[in-house]
Amino acid sequence: MNILEQIIEVKKAEVLELQRDEAKKRFVDSEIYAKKCNDFRSAISLPNKLSLIAEVKKGSPSKGIIRNDFNHIEIADIYNHCNINAISVLTDKKFFFGDISYLEEISKTTNVPLLRKDFIIDEIQIHQAKAFGADAVLLICEILKKEKISEFTEIAYSLGLSVLLELHSEDQLSKINFDRNKIIGINNRNLKSFHTSLDTTENIKGLLPHNIITVSESGISTKEDIIRMKNLGINAVLVGEFFMRSENIKESVNSFMENC
Repeated sequence: MNILEQIIEVKKAEVLELQRDEAKKRFVDSEIYAKKCNDFRSAISLPNKLSLIAEVKKGSPSKGIIRNDFNHIEIADIYNHCNINAISVLTDKKFFFGDISYLEEISKTTNVPLLRKDFIIDEIQIHQAKAFGADAVLLICEILKKEKISEFTEIAYSLGLSVLLELHSEDQLSKINFDRNKIIGINNRNLKSFHTSLDTTENIKGLLPHNIITVSESGISTKEDIIRMKNLGINAVLVGEFFMRSENIKESVNSFMENC
């Protein structure tokens, strides 16, 4: 069983627990659930600029703990002061050392659009994301059938959430309805092997319709990487590990933003 398969098994158990607790009613009745979402789509599709989605990420299955002095509120505050375009919050606990509470707590400190980054396999996780302050949710082609992508997309839209639909390989393109899914993430990291290559973005970008907002995810850290993404016509990049490993996050983000 590869890492992705292990993650999905854990997600199934988490979903069952939420369903047993009748969590959906609590989510719908929560104060944050009723709030209007910030505009994630506009934030990451600015003209003549590569937008930055900066990630709050403590660790990963392949790297373990990335930042020992991790404080999600302090990191989000740095991102805010650096005027990043959006913040991605990893909420998976077992494999990425995140927590859904991070999303809620960060949402109370910022008006920057927040992306819930997790492995969504059930509708209840979308309602949970809305109740904890997300403005957008990540859906992953590799773990969802075409019908589920469509269903979850419409549920998210009905709640005012944006959807970042992610794929890693060309064989997932047939699952996507580009009339409904206008924000596509290209993950340069293979979720099964965790090997990373920016060639993935270059290979897939040319296969997407011209009116699609494209986000390149993972493995972007240098000025040359940024220039490469800009030349490809990418709208935004999602960067986490590079900032989390930095001795001075603020300096790293500001330098990155200058190059964008």
